[in-house]
Amino acid sequence: MSAPSPTFVSRFEPPYVEDPYPLYARMREEAPVQYSPELQLWVVSRYEDVKAVVLNPEDFRSANAFRNPVPPAPEVLAVLAEGSPQVPALVDDDPPNHTRMRAIVSKALAPHRLSAMETPVRAIARELIDDFARDGHADLVEQLCFPLPARVIGNILGLPDSDLPRLKRWTEDLATLSAGNAPVPRQVECARGLVSVQKYLASHIADRRRQPKDDLISALIQARHEDTPPLSDVELISLLAMLHFAGHETTANLLGNLLAWHLREPQRLAALRDDPALLPRTIEETLRLDAPVQGMMRTTARAVTLGGVELPEAARVLVLFASANRDPAVFQAPDEGHPRRPDQGRHLGFGMGLHYCIGAPLARLEVRVAMELVLEKLPGLRLAPDSPLLYLPNFLHRGPRRLRVEWDPA
Repeated sequence: MSAPSPTFVSRFEPPYVEDPYPLYARMREEAPVQYSPELQLWVVSRYEDVKAVVLNPEDFRSANAFRNPVPPAPEVLAVLAEGSPQVPALVDDDPPNHTRMRAIVSKALAPHRLSAMETPVRAIARELIDDFARDGHADLVEQLCFPLPARVIGNILGLPDSDLPRLKRWTEDLATLSAGNAPVPRQVECARGLVSVQKYLASHIADRRRQPKDDLISALIQARHEDTPPLSDVELISLLAMLHFAGHETTANLLGNLLAWHLREPQRLAALRDDPALLPRTIEETLRLDAPVQGMMRTTARAVTLGGVELPEAARVLVLFASANRDPAVFQAPDEGHPRRPDQGRHLGFGMGLHYCIGAPLARLEVRVAMELVLEKLPGLRLAPDSPLLYLPNFLHRGPRRLRVEWDPA
């Protein structure tokens, strides 16, 4: 009797969380478009099928992309009702409103604002590394990967560094609530955290309306797109929450994945020290090999055929960017990391099409600067003995939850 086809499930324990890629390979080979009863959605794993979805926003909509297939408990909904209404914000929106909001954010994140960021990003990264460089050991996730993008996006938005612990708890609350598998009392606690941060953001929006500053909140308030109305407070709250979460979580995981890959293969770290000019291509290869965002949701606008499989109208679809990035039909030796590979530019680590990550240039900048300073200041960097890599218990976001290392302090 032949083995059953591999089924995608949201396992939150090893070995799947630690290494999902063997499962993805079997899915591509045996069941590239399959239904997951556990998640109540269709999962797409081959490159061409993923590309067909993300480049067809008319049939595969982004609205309600993060809606949990299992509705929250009534007591959770009661708490959420005390906060701001949840409205789409870029990643979970469709044209024409997506076009309007992306144009406004693009104006607010103008090239001059990004080009001016390298100096403050380097200063923050240097300060963080200097705090532990003499110790000879650290948890790089806790002491670098997460605080760096948190402080950077906070500074861009105009939020004080003193509020970072509060915002970090909110990030954890959002991730827990979106997973939908925590006990109801914990979900209620997370919902209270979300409402608290919504009110926090509303207070900053009101302050900028009274007295604008040179920050992203003020720029978003003032930005316009053609003859469409400006962003309302409700839209601003949702947008700021999304920008903070994406600007924090995704970049932290990208940096963590790059470090983890090189610490497992020390010769690669040595190669980067010898040739720092290879770093930009190394970042791209990390996005391909171990994407921080493993996939994204869509919903079918009508019945549609994908990869020879009939999907009904209103079907939830998960496109696995991380699986597509290792499709042997597109990438040579896909499970091997080669920064100089000629097919690297085809990766989907930041998505594709209308919803290509708007913060991609900033994420690349932060990771490049952080790695330049790691290579400069932490000689002999290596994994701490008896400290295995543990990954986030989440099937959409991938990154190490701790990265204990040692080096030879000066």
